[in-house]
Amino acid sequence: MTEIRFYHLEHTGLEAALPALLEKALTQNHKIIVKLPNENVVEALNEHLWTHNPNSFIPHGSAKDGQAENQPVWLCANDDNPNGADVLILAQGAQSEKLSEFKLVCEMLNGQNPEEVSAARERWTSYKQQELEVTYWQQSANGGWDKKA
Repeated sequence: MTEIRFYHLEHTGLEAALPALLEKALTQNHKIIVKLPNENVVEALNEHLWTHNPNSFIPHGSAKDGQAENQPVWLCANDDNPNGADVLILAQGAQSEKLSEFKLVCEMLNGQNPEEVSAARERWTSYKQQELEVTYWQQSANGGWDKKA
């Protein structure tokens, strides 16, 4: 069964929080899809991940880079899974019709965006009605995560 985690960003943006989550998942040998709302956002995040920290490396790519099957982290705006990922990260309001194909789905929501928060609450309710395993993680002031529900 798919586990769904909501990550409520309150103190940093996606660009600051996502690399740590990706690094953790990669140390557990997961392959990851990061789905974003459009190709412009995909390419902006792609560039950011190359430069976010000169002391670390997150192996990743997008359609611009190609070779999806060889990428541990694949950034996209579509609902494909070309790298055989078992983890799906949805960000900036991106949605997927293929949640059941993943072991873990992480929804990253911007706590400063009321529309994103409201939509996430609706999805939470829907997932609970489907009897899926759902947890809620709130970002702490130091950038860590506290499990709240």
